[in-house]
Parts: sequence; C-alpha cells; structure tokens
Amino acid sequence: MSKTEKNLWEAFAGESQANRKYLAFADKADREGYTQAAKLFRAAAHAETIHAHAHLRALKAIGDTASNLAEAVAGETHEFKNMYPDMIKEAEAEENKTAVRTFRFANEVEKVHADLYQKALDNLDSLPETDYYVCATCGYTCENEPPEKCPVCGANHRVFSKID
Repeated sequence: MSKTEKNLWEAFAGESQANRKYLAFADKADREGYTQAAKLFRAAAHAETIHAHAHLRALKAIGDTASNLAEAVAGETHEFKNMYPDMIKEAEAEENKTAVRTFRFANEVEKVHADLYQKALDNLDSLPETDYYVCATCGYTCENEPPEKCPVCGANHRVFSKID
C-alpha cells in the first residue's frame, strides 16, 4: 500500500469518526436546548461525510452493490467473531460494566447485520420491498416491523425508528 493510500484510509477513518462524534454532540446540544449549536454540529457532520466519501472514491473502494454487500458481510462477521469477543473479554477483565454492555449489544447486532446483508446479497435481483427498524438503545435492526421487545436489549418497541 502506498503512503497516499495509507493516508487516504487514515483520513477516511478520521472523517468518519468526526461525523459520528458531531452527530452525538448535536443530539446533546438539542437536549440541552442549544438548537443553533446542534445545527452547526449537524452541518459539520454532513461535511465530514462528504470528505469521507471523497476519500473512498479516491481509493476506488466503492464497488458494485453485490461486492459492497459481500464486503459488508465480511466486515460484520469479523466484528462479531473476532473484534467484539476480544473487546468484551478485556472489558470484563477491567471490570468496565458499561463497556461490556455496549460491546455485547454491538456484537449481537453485528450478527443480525451480517445476516441481513447476506440475505440481500443472495436475493439482490429479487429483493422484496420492506421497511427496516432500528432500536435506539442497542442498534438491533429488523425488517417489516419492530418486535414488542427488542431481542438484544429488551427495550420496548416504541424506541425503534423506521429507516427511510
């Protein structure tokens, strides 16, 4: 990998993290009543997404939908088979219960994401129209309608958001 490619991947990671962080900051500003600060955070987050996508395009890292789905399956599978189990063990050893909880939630949801991506890949030319819902507590993602209780965290169906 060339230095420029390494730099593009590093820039992509940084811009992606900034996007997510700024969206979290916007939510907090909204809850505290600072709507203008929240708008600024959301605007900057959107700009960071533009930068991240430009870096991916420069890397030629966006393929056709089938290859993107296959890459998503591989990434999610790596996370629930390798990444999160190790992180859970380390957080348990350090007795960080909050980290254990968030890692466990993510680990369980990554399995669901891998399955959903694989289903889409297997049926790409005949995917039925469906709605997706996401649990605001743990990120559990499901098709058609939310369950009464989230199977990962136990949250009520009211915390699910429909994704357009």
